[in-house]
Amino acid sequence: MRAHLLVLTLAACSRPPAPGGASPEPTPAAAPAPAGVDVLETSAGRVELHPVHHGTVRLSIGDKVVWVDPWSKADLSGPKADLVLVTDIHQDHFDEAAIAAVRKDDAIVVAPAVVAEKLAGAVVLANGESRDLGFVRVEAVPMYNLERGPEEGKLFHDKGRGNGYILTIGDRRVYFSGDTECTPEMKALRDIDVAFVCMNLPYTMPPAEAAECVAAFKPKVLYPYHYRDSNLDELDAGLAGSGVEVRRRDWY
Repeated sequence: MRAHLLVLTLAACSRPPAPGGASPEPTPAAAPAPAGVDVLETSAGRVELHPVHHGTVRLSIGDKVVWVDPWSKADLSGPKADLVLVTDIHQDHFDEAAIAAVRKDDAIVVAPAVVAEKLAGAVVLANGESRDLGFVRVEAVPMYNLERGPEEGKLFHDKGRGNGYILTIGDRRVYFSGDTECTPEMKALRDIDVAFVCMNLPYTMPPAEAAECVAAFKPKVLYPYHYRDSNLDELDAGLAGSGVEVRRRDWY
């Protein structure tokens, strides 16, 4: 995957004044992020966002590492995971060999029940449930198809089977859609700082439909991912003037 040369920052809230009106002590400058890494500043410190491949994402939260949907077709050579998030049972999301390759021996794996049935020791979260892991709070949210499926009467992703995730890190919220169409639950999301949203047919939704959903919940920054062979110009057109910053990255 080609390296990006620009580091982009979503600034954190400013520090409050010190008691008595005194100026706060200066905060030491953080070390520069590696080339090609996007940075999210939070009240809990800096988060590095590493787009990897398709639906695979890596985050560095201080000294903790999170992998989302590691897949064997991706470059998994980064640091080992303290936390692995799995969204669904399909092979490009649940890949046992890839999970084994990226996780530390004591890593926590969070997954829906359909995955945990096949992966011993996984922590099960159902839609609407959450888990505070100290350095991050993980909330499972719905991801599903409304109408698209392999045949009449069947859907690619049934409601309640898989999880999207919202990660709360300090004062910031990062959303991973998983495989989904534009559901009412996605439209109802609020206070999302960074969103990773899927858009590919026939399994999820086209970019124009994704734009409609994103315009409804208005994250500050959107990363289109899981978009193989989709025309992202349709996404840009649909979000023109919305105030959402679209960051395209090289996932393929």
